[in-house]
Amino acid sequence: MVPERLNWLNSGISRELAGRFTAAGHEIHLVGGSVRDALLGRKSTDLDFATSARPEQMKPLLRDWADQLFTVGERFGTIGLLRDGVRCEITTFRAETYRPDSRRPEVVFGDSIEADLGRRDFTVNAIALRLGLDTPFLVDPFNGVADLATRTLRTPSGPDVSFSDDPLRMVRLFRFMAQLGFYPDRTELEAVARLRERLRTISAERIRDEFSKLVVAPEAAPAMSVMVESGLAAEFVPEVPALAMTEDPDHRHKDVLAHSLAVMAKTEPDLVLRLAALFHDVGKPATRRFEGPRVTFHHHEVVGARMTRRRLRKLRYPNGTVNDVAELVFLHMRAHTFKMGWTDSAVRRYVRDAGELLPRLNQLARCDVTTRSDRRARRIQQQIDELEERIEVLRAKEELDAIRPPLDGFDVMEYLGIGPGPTVGAVLKVLLEKRIDHGPYDRAEAFCDVRRWAIEQGLPDPGETPPEAAPGRS
Repeated sequence: MVPERLNWLNSGISRELAGRFTAAGHEIHLVGGSVRDALLGRKSTDLDFATSARPEQMKPLLRDWADQLFTVGERFGTIGLLRDGVRCEITTFRAETYRPDSRRPEVVFGDSIEADLGRRDFTVNAIALRLGLDTPFLVDPFNGVADLATRTLRTPSGPDVSFSDDPLRMVRLFRFMAQLGFYPDRTELEAVARLRERLRTISAERIRDEFSKLVVAPEAAPAMSVMVESGLAAEFVPEVPALAMTEDPDHRHKDVLAHSLAVMAKTEPDLVLRLAALFHDVGKPATRRFEGPRVTFHHHEVVGARMTRRRLRKLRYPNGTVNDVAELVFLHMRAHTFKMGWTDSAVRRYVRDAGELLPRLNQLARCDVTTRSDRRARRIQQQIDELEERIEVLRAKEELDAIRPPLDGFDVMEYLGIGPGPTVGAVLKVLLEKRIDHGPYDRAEAFCDVRRWAIEQGLPDPGETPPEAAPGRS
């Protein structure tokens, strides 16, 4: 008998597949996340199967039944399929091995589900549900169910073997800690400390993908903390553990690392925002100065943005992600200067500089408040409230989210009688600065400003401004 909460796994597509494979004399099991999550009382959309059938035996069983077959992984024993809008993968039992000098496994097809489960990353993922029988049953040779009960992460074959075979499993250890809220066994953590340098054989892209899943997970902050303690974080994000060496005099935490993790824990699970929260103070160690009794970090946001951009590029993040995270790091202090009083011009500039990142920037500013003083925390939150109110007031009066001057480059070139070049950019910059400083103004005034600027720069007087009724170009 299996627990009642697993019954849904033995229905629908799973039951149909089981009937086909069993009738042909093959074993078939549900494996991996779907079994783990069902035992935890969670629904899973992933359906992964393991079977004794080889790929050439699978295809005839599936070709007329599946809506679509995917054979790109056939040489590794995997056939993918789509049926009634549900996608799943079926893989032949494997017994792959790794050479010490290689990051790629040698795939060998196996004959038993137990051997297949033994090559998996953690015991909680090494549980199978045998299908196709009157009574399905669990196959759990490594006591994964017990580890689910104690919320423990262990490897089936021992961490030295498992992490040496595939060093990425060390990052995955902390990713599952972040996603499931489980804790690594002491033996696994000791092995990470010994074997962490093996991670250098893994591509940046594979590390990035696991790290991204960790960062947006519910328990990302405690998982990052333990990963730093293990020494593994220093192998691919050394800027983060470096924060533990810098005291944090303005917040309730013992160092900047603890503060940064607290900020990350408060943000919503958005990759760009979480990365910005984690990296927002990475410039502090390099900018720390002692000025009498005070510790300062002047321009740490500038240095931090540069460091963030360099690290995320090394991890092969897309340019859009790199630019957005670095810009949030660069701007993260801006909202806190509102306590000094902001003009309308300053509000416009803040909105213009933030652009589409404005909601994330405001949330980062709110979360970047971990002061010991509740009174000070309330005051800072009130200042950000007031800033957002000022933004809404200005937005109701003018086109705040797309600040631009009344003239475009074609207007400037036609009026001054010039072609494309730096002069056009210089004029538009002057007009934009006036728009930010003084708010909206009309085309006639803009042409007067261009004429005045041209004369001041020693250019020929362009003459009277064009009729204001002349339409602008877009």
